[in-house]
Amino acid sequence: MPTTLPPLRTDAAANRVKILDTARAVFATEGLDVPMSEIARRAGLGVATLYRRFPTKEDLVAAAFAEQMIKCGGMLDAALADPDPWRAFCQVVEEVCAMQARDRGFAKAFVTAFPHAKEFQAQREQAERGLAELVARAQAAGVLRRDFHMGDVALVLQANGGIQAGSPEATAAASRRLVAYLLQSFRADNAGNTAPLPRPVAIPFEAAL
Repeated sequence: MPTTLPPLRTDAAANRVKILDTARAVFATEGLDVPMSEIARRAGLGVATLYRRFPTKEDLVAAAFAEQMIKCGGMLDAALADPDPWRAFCQVVEEVCAMQARDRGFAKAFVTAFPHAKEFQAQREQAERGLAELVARAQAAGVLRRDFHMGDVALVLQANGGIQAGSPEATAAASRRLVAYLLQSFRADNAGNTAPLPRPVAIPFEAAL
């Protein structure tokens, strides 16, 4: 017979919300390498309380970014439903880079393999397949240069992730400008204005952030 977990006590539920809110804020500004003990300290809770709710860092990351993963999946679904291949491709590149600029933690989580967080991993793999389909569609339509490679997406993220403009607002503005320049260079009608490109570099997505 299926069983359901009993609801958390009021104090336990409040602690869980406090942990997740703190983790999201810390991951967004400092990335995923912040120790669990530091997250517990900033949440004003003991380490044992944090580990009772989230036994591993993977559990905490998956729970903290579950809502963002759903939104990201919806963004890709909307792009795949767009009849304009170039607009769909640009929309995803722009939104993923904007996400990276404002939230270092989620951008890293999005491309990192979490072997014990199976649902999170499945969503990430689905997103990669969706992105590959967008690239293929744009190339088939003749709007995305033929020598564009999936590894170039990781290259874009690596360049975008290096922006340090002094404030969240300035970083976001610099990111938008960089992405606009890059998207112009990706158009098929601009490919003839450049020398032949070197062979694509295989950059794992997780190494790009």
